[in-house]
Amino acid sequence: MLGDEVWQLLDDALGVYRDDPRATAWLRGFAARLDEPLRIAVAGPHRVGKTTLVGALIGEEFAGGDAFLWYRDGPRAHAHVGRHEVPVVRRDGRIAVEATGAERIDVEWPSRSLRDLVLIDSPARASVERVYRDADAVLYLTRHMHSADLEQLRSAHDHPFARATPVDTVVVLARADEIGAGRIDALSSARQVARRYRREASVIPLCQNVVAVSGLLAVASRTLRDDEFTALSTLARHSRVDLEDHLLSVDRFVSTDLPLDRSVRHALVERFGIFGVRLTTTLVRQGCDTPVKLSAQLAQRSGLGELRESIGLYFAERRDVLKARAALLGLDVVLRATPRPAAARLTAAMERLVASAHDFRELRLLAALHAGRVRFSDELDDEAVRLIGGTGTSMLARLAIEYEPTDGELRHAVLDAVARWREHAANPVLDNAQRRAAAVVVRSCEGMYAGLG
Repeated sequence: MLGDEVWQLLDDALGVYRDDPRATAWLRGFAARLDEPLRIAVAGPHRVGKTTLVGALIGEEFAGGDAFLWYRDGPRAHAHVGRHEVPVVRRDGRIAVEATGAERIDVEWPSRSLRDLVLIDSPARASVERVYRDADAVLYLTRHMHSADLEQLRSAHDHPFARATPVDTVVVLARADEIGAGRIDALSSARQVARRYRREASVIPLCQNVVAVSGLLAVASRTLRDDEFTALSTLARHSRVDLEDHLLSVDRFVSTDLPLDRSVRHALVERFGIFGVRLTTTLVRQGCDTPVKLSAQLAQRSGLGELRESIGLYFAERRDVLKARAALLGLDVVLRATPRPAAARLTAAMERLVASAHDFRELRLLAALHAGRVRFSDELDDEAVRLIGGTGTSMLARLAIEYEPTDGELRHAVLDAVARWREHAANPVLDNAQRRAAAVVVRSCEGMYAGLG
């Protein structure tokens, strides 16, 4: 198992550096991480909506701050800085942690969403190196993919091993409702923009996927209150033409005469944004006449579902590989910063593991196919990506089987894939890079066959 081999390397390194307290503390930290839940950091520039997105994923509204906020599942809501517990209070409808001057705050929060992962809300001032060092995977938030964002992502992968396996990042267009000037079709426009970014040569090598999410709508879908639904229903009963005129701007909506108190309207804009108020009143008018129905529509339209699917597909399903990758990058830091004669064998062993472990071969090939460094025909490209786990690591996902097959059907599908890709691996018409890539696909198929028992 890859994790066992990585743990053994870390254990050997602890022996080599046993007289170096700083190095041993570093290595023990990465060894402990192998058995921890997956760490996913939410990062990006100032006021891009990181805390809002964290709240949408957990199912609660949180207040941000200048510290790293680590959210994990727990039996009760509490927070601590080091060994000292700090107050957790609700202020203006949001959960706030009162710990002035702290660099890192650990928050335990009862949530099914945190059962198998830890979410890290990174402050805007955080260096990209720190974010990627602490996390196994990263949701990088941006409004648009500007050159500064691309430079940040490139610097995060400024390491030979990281460049070869850029599989720890999903880019999130986090304020999707602002695209298209906040028109009612803004979310559809944002999804089209995300699809375009997924095809751009400058973006493909830096992340696994690009998704569009309206953070305000996403968190509202999980925290919609009855009084808010009542207020939105009241607005929806107002003349549509007149209401649309009032919703042209925030100032107009808050200051003009409507059948709602001005403070209520201001609170709605704070929670949903002007686009969200426009969309929710339209949905209520179209039949979302209960909070449950409206919440379901908001979750679907906000992009939260697609984001969750991406987290599952690209991060959760590859948890062990991402953990091993992070540990090897951590080990490499020690080997480069404090070289020793006794550590030379560790460097060689790590290089052999990175080169030979099939999990990493799959990731390198996946990156090469996405970046266009290796190309088959379009049909073969798609099949290769699928067979090496690019659309899901389960056997059924790799084989594109969408029903429950019999043992015989499954065996036939695997053997068919093995035979076809062995032919590609030996095909003299293909160049060396294509044949090597086909051999990796063959090994993935053989692994599936071995798993049949």
